[in-house]
Amino acid sequence: MVGFKGWQFGGGIHGSAPLVVGDAGSAANGDDDISASEANGGGGDIGGANLVGAQTTFKGSWELFVENAGVSAMHLVLLPKIDQALMFDATIWKISRLRLPGPPCRKVEGTNEEDCWCHSVLLDVETGKIRPLRIEHDTWCSSGALDMNGRLISTGGYNNGSDTVRILDIAPNSEWLEYPGALGNGRWYATQVTLGDGRFMVFGGRGFPTYEFVPPQGQKNTRNEVFNFKFLVETHDPVENNLYPFVYLSTDGNLFIFANNRSILFNPNNHQVVYEFPVLPNGARNYPASGSSCLLPIILNPNENRRVIPAQVLVCGGTSHDAFAKADLQRPKVFLPGNTDCARMDITKRNGKWKIINMPSPRLLGDAVVLPTGDVLLVNGAKSGSAGWDDARDPNLNPVLYKFKSDGTGSKFTVLNPSNIPRMYHSSFAVLPDSKIMIAGSNTNPGYMDKALFPTEVRVEKFSPHYLDPNLAQFRQEIVVEQSDNQVKYGQKFTVQIREGGAIDQTKLQVTIYSPPFTTHGISMNQRLVQLGIQEFNNGRIVLQAPMNGNIAPPGYYMLFVNYNGVPCHRSMWLQILP
Repeated sequence: MVGFKGWQFGGGIHGSAPLVVGDAGSAANGDDDISASEANGGGGDIGGANLVGAQTTFKGSWELFVENAGVSAMHLVLLPKIDQALMFDATIWKISRLRLPGPPCRKVEGTNEEDCWCHSVLLDVETGKIRPLRIEHDTWCSSGALDMNGRLISTGGYNNGSDTVRILDIAPNSEWLEYPGALGNGRWYATQVTLGDGRFMVFGGRGFPTYEFVPPQGQKNTRNEVFNFKFLVETHDPVENNLYPFVYLSTDGNLFIFANNRSILFNPNNHQVVYEFPVLPNGARNYPASGSSCLLPIILNPNENRRVIPAQVLVCGGTSHDAFAKADLQRPKVFLPGNTDCARMDITKRNGKWKIINMPSPRLLGDAVVLPTGDVLLVNGAKSGSAGWDDARDPNLNPVLYKFKSDGTGSKFTVLNPSNIPRMYHSSFAVLPDSKIMIAGSNTNPGYMDKALFPTEVRVEKFSPHYLDPNLAQFRQEIVVEQSDNQVKYGQKFTVQIREGGAIDQTKLQVTIYSPPFTTHGISMNQRLVQLGIQEFNNGRIVLQAPMNGNIAPPGYYMLFVNYNGVPCHRSMWLQILP
């Protein structure tokens, strides 16, 4: 793929220019033409060479998928293999838009009340069929991650759920298993991260500047298994702004942790701070300032042997440190404008600095979606205010495509077609097997309210990004699942077969694996996309090498996409990486 230049297309994942705070970037509304892919080929750095995709003027399209999902999707995750979206809100409301199918009802803690409403559902992402699930312990503002076998391991929440660990399996007819008291501290607005060996850690939560390892099923942590975390004490300001910290596993096994406006590299094995990165200026980024963030694509070479695999993070939007105080505590409410900046940094470099560019519009309460091609979709959210009940205004209805340009020229953002449904506080998303994006949630109200400035939202949409331009359909490949390997161990060679339908130019092929995130409150826990090195290609047979270790890709299920000319395949396949 080295040096490939196709059709007059756009650029690719950027080169590794020095990351300098204050780079002006571009705040333009974007190019009229969009490269269907900004993906990266091999080479010794994260931007060593560029695979460039077909050009399109298509700015995406929206469809209403489900009129009433039953619950407003405060939390959302796509479950592997069964292609069901798990959505849940909070039991504290004692109401939703879907009743439980029958007894028993939930006993409301501390009362004689019964709650017969559903607060958790499985939604089939193809048919829209909904299956209600019973849940007892409050999941309000909780955290979660998928384990190696595709189960959701959910942690924390509110009141009786704050120290609870919950498990939902992907086996047919599975129901929630709940383990109250499993955590050593309450975890409300905490972040869960998966380590390279498959274990989980959970950081922070209101009132608890601590962390702990999530215990095995059925076991409980003692207070001795909870660790004080000075960094969360130091980043706590008068209105917090350090809840739901951004936590990413770096390719060297350390954790990148961002809270408020500061970030560190943390060793989870010896519990030491390895390095502190420069402060990111211009306000706060975590709850309730609520910017969005993602780990950018990790690019692997064929026969990968580099000692350090570069990894970069992107942090976008947020707002002023005092935005919550102005919107929530002051009367009349004042809605400060959100941030317009995006900052990017290589977290594997000890001299890393933030490179700052400007978005076309302010955004807070939004989501950063890593697309199958490696581009980033900024979607959902508001332009002013803060997280909190009725604390934001000016819905940002237009998704924005963030593109990686290798030569640094041209707009890095393209404004796409808007939805007509505001997605404010408590919105969520999921990347689907057909490469569409599911958009759900939005509730700025303490309960389910229809007569409000922004009514509680139970509609579910699907967004078709630029690469689903009907004029590019000829490039969509089909994976022959029954002739492809669906389990692999680290470093192993494996094969993916695509159906032959004409000549395929290997230089235009890209294979990526994507770990479905647990999304809530603008944070996408464990979202991860890795581009695999193609070792051979012949007669539709693609020979790939699995990531070398769990720090690059933790064990578990990944959606494998074959992209051609920057256009994803008809449907991804599930690949399980085993230790």
